[in-house]
Amino acid sequence: MKKYKSVVFLSVLSLGLVACGGDSEEVDGGNTQVAENDDSIVIAVNQNFLSMDPQNTGDANSRNGQHSMFEALLGFNKEGEIIPVLAESYEVSDSGIDYTFKLREGVVFHDDTPFNAEVAKANIDRMANQENGIRANRSFQFVEEAIVNGEYELRVVLSEPYSSMLDKFATAHMISGESLDLSDEEIAANPIGTGPFQFVSWDQGSSLFVEAFDEYWEEGLPKVDVIEYRPTPENGTRLALLKTGEADFIYPYPEQNLEEAENTDDFSVELTPSTIQNYVTMNTLKEPFNDPKVRQALNHAIDNEAFVNVVKSGLGNPLDSIITQQTANYESQGLYEYDPEKAKTMLAEAGYEDGFSTTIWGNTSSENMRGMQFIQQQLNEVGVEVEVMSMEEGTLSESIYGVENPEDADVEMWYVSWAASPSDTDHAIRPLFSSAQFPPVGANSAYYENEEVDEWIIKAMHSGDQAEQEQLYGDIQEQIYEDAPWLFLAEGIVSGGKRSNIDGIYNLQSGTISVRQAEIIE
Repeated sequence: MKKYKSVVFLSVLSLGLVACGGDSEEVDGGNTQVAENDDSIVIAVNQNFLSMDPQNTGDANSRNGQHSMFEALLGFNKEGEIIPVLAESYEVSDSGIDYTFKLREGVVFHDDTPFNAEVAKANIDRMANQENGIRANRSFQFVEEAIVNGEYELRVVLSEPYSSMLDKFATAHMISGESLDLSDEEIAANPIGTGPFQFVSWDQGSSLFVEAFDEYWEEGLPKVDVIEYRPTPENGTRLALLKTGEADFIYPYPEQNLEEAENTDDFSVELTPSTIQNYVTMNTLKEPFNDPKVRQALNHAIDNEAFVNVVKSGLGNPLDSIITQQTANYESQGLYEYDPEKAKTMLAEAGYEDGFSTTIWGNTSSENMRGMQFIQQQLNEVGVEVEVMSMEEGTLSESIYGVENPEDADVEMWYVSWAASPSDTDHAIRPLFSSAQFPPVGANSAYYENEEVDEWIIKAMHSGDQAEQEQLYGDIQEQIYEDAPWLFLAEGIVSGGKRSNIDGIYNLQSGTISVRQAEIIE
């Protein structure tokens, strides 16, 4: 009996991974005890968490844990439509400048302090403050002022229209007002939100524990007492945890082991088309990647179909644009034809008849290692010698985003992925390709710069005309795909493995999971 289910679901109300538990267990040096009969779930994830500050996080995995504890003014339903969450309702002015939110009454943070317009304003002010250097700055850069109209009414005024602003309100999680008085480092280590689960302890690289928040505003939630998130980078180990029942949910499920789910009733695999795109950035400030012909040649050296089959076990499609088919305003650009001989000719024309040597960086997860080795083998066929350099996620992030001067960046090639909400084309493009988004400000680690593209990106994000946006985003995709600052690899299908007695955990198109409705069923 086949155990796969194809699910398309989107919600950013809470995300996470779970692993099962029933035995008595001490957490954080014995400060917190997980009782023997507690309803507890264990989620095994493929990477370490880097931060618990939802307004200053750049990796999707950290958001898994955060979204069980934090909520935003708005959120997304299963169909990807924006819905009220901490705001009961909202209005947008015809000018696209004013956003007015009527806030939900009776909501408290995990420290028992109230959620109200003053706290919401303080959160917006932190994210809009372009001087503090947190990652949410780029999403709130057009916020001019947040105004308290009453205890439960907030008005946010923009300096100019921003087409993705509602998406930003749906992903900007609210932090306790008292927490906002702490340093960024203290906020990142002591998360206090309004979500269904509250923070217990975090041992980086080992575990994150959250527990049910008894004063959660929605009746009937949460449905389990404790969730443990357990970073488990190695695919085989993560699968073993699921098979033995030590983990209740694993994410991602190893694609190459899908057949094992067909022959058991103990667990199933859920597959969801996603906005995740796999690619390799090429540092366009460094030779030989400063030559577009070299970058185009390397794209011709990669067999995208083979990449999907070998690295992703068939779960995905070749990436034929700079965004995925699930992302708004997507337009296919046609694949770079796999043609090693053409790649060699182009390299020779660019002055690299004998090839060259380079390095590729990536994290230590099993899939990433497999992907980097695939790139290494493919480029070797056209005379390019690639050294694979894998790093723990925190070290890798610091190596990329800890560099202030682009000229000092050591990265040459980076095997990485990105995802955005399906409706947020701006977030799928601007952080990756705007010249104003070089690290550490943004994620343009290819250090790509095209003056015309920069102008189009700015015009698109301020346009309220859907037809104009489609035209601009079409032009942007065409130009960047031709400039080839990446090796364009694949768009993914996310896979989660779930024990048969677990319900209410879902894959999200953005490459994370929701645990808000998680429960253990008899």
